[in-house]
Order: sequence, then structure tokens, then C-alpha cells
Amino acid sequence: MSKRNKSTFSVGPADWNIDQQQLRNVRQRVFIEEQHVPIELEWDGLDEEALHLLAFDLQGHAIGCVRVLEGGSIGRMAVLAEWRKQGVGKALLQSAIEVCRERGHRTISLSAQTHAIAFYERAGFVVCSEEYPDAGIPHRDMRLELST
Repeated sequence: MSKRNKSTFSVGPADWNIDQQQLRNVRQRVFIEEQHVPIELEWDGLDEEALHLLAFDLQGHAIGCVRVLEGGSIGRMAVLAEWRKQGVGKALLQSAIEVCRERGHRTISLSAQTHAIAFYERAGFVVCSEEYPDAGIPHRDMRLELST
């Protein structure tokens, strides 16, 4: 697959009540089908209160998503396999960080799958926990201190 640049996708806010099906489709494919996360763990009841961001390709198809919880926690970041390593995850993460900054959070936290730690470190996050299993996948907590 050829390298894509940001002009081939866009990132913007999503409303759970309106965009739920697109958000669910991305997370279903990545977490439930690809990573075998149990359905009951994926749909944790926090989506209605979260702020969501969606990435779309030029045809308007959802290709990635992330959510921000009220306390400044970023999670449920997923990018469809065919769009990985194309800048989608980075754009989603930067947008989520900006949301946290706008909400006045000084510290942002997330639970990273261990294979993705270097990705988050490139954005300034640091590991702050030992490894632990979440849905059978090794994770470590990470945080980012925002400058004033």
C-alpha cells in the first residue's frame, strides 16, 4: 500500500448519539474481531459521557477513532489495519491531547497496549505503571504532563 498523507483523511469531533454506528464499526473491527477483546469489555457504558473523535477517508468512511473521558483519560483509540502507519493514529492522538488541553487538564492518562508504547512516547507520554493484562492484552499506564 502506498504511503498516504494527511490530505487523504480528516479528523473531527463525533457525537455518540449521531455517530455511534461508525464508532462501533471501527472498534468492532479492531478490538473485537482483530484483537479478540470480549464484547462486554469493549462496550463499557462510558461512551455516552465521552467526547469522541473520528478519522474519515476522502469518501467519508470512518477509519479510526478515539475517546476522551471527563477526567482527561484518552482511550479506545483504534485505526483500521489498512490505515495504520499513515499518520491517522498520530492525528487522532494530537486531536485528543488538544481536547484535554482545551478542557484545562494538566495531566493526561491512558492505558497503552505494550506494543504501542513507543508510539505514545513519541507524543511525550511516559510509562507510569508495571505491565498488567487488560482483556488478555498486556498494557501499561502512561501519562503526559501538559505545560502551561
